Amino acid sequence: MAMIQEKGATLDEVATVAYAHLFQAFAEPTRLAIVQHLASGEHRVRDLVEHMGLAQSTVSKHVGFLVECGLATMRPEGRSTWYSLAQSELLRTLIAAAERLLDATGTQALLCTHLRLPHTHHASDTDKK
Repeated sequence: MAMIQEKGATLDEVATVAYAHLFQAFAEPTRLAIVQHLASGEHRVRDLVEHMGLAQSTVSKHVGFLVECGLATMRPEGRSTWYSLAQSELLRTLIAAAERLLDATGTQALLCTHLRLPHTHHASDTDKK
């Protein structure tokens, strides 16, 4: 399933939908933060709750989503379940590529009015107050 097509070729509709679903999995900031935590190694839900300061139900919901989408795996151990990234090297490469793309585009992604995600505050925003 190739996203980049030869000049003049049309994108495969199934591939396009699959890519859109994949990127949608990363589009929620809390879920993306969990992916970044899992990139450093296995975590239990309670570890993520402690590290991130989020409710257990919130973390469980997002970790479950990542497992369902095939982006994370779970490993039971005693009464605990450990979560890790599936295809961890590929996901680390994707995160690194996203960081390079953000570096190249500057703050344009934050200024995109078509997205309905919470905006982060820049140091310059707080200086104006």
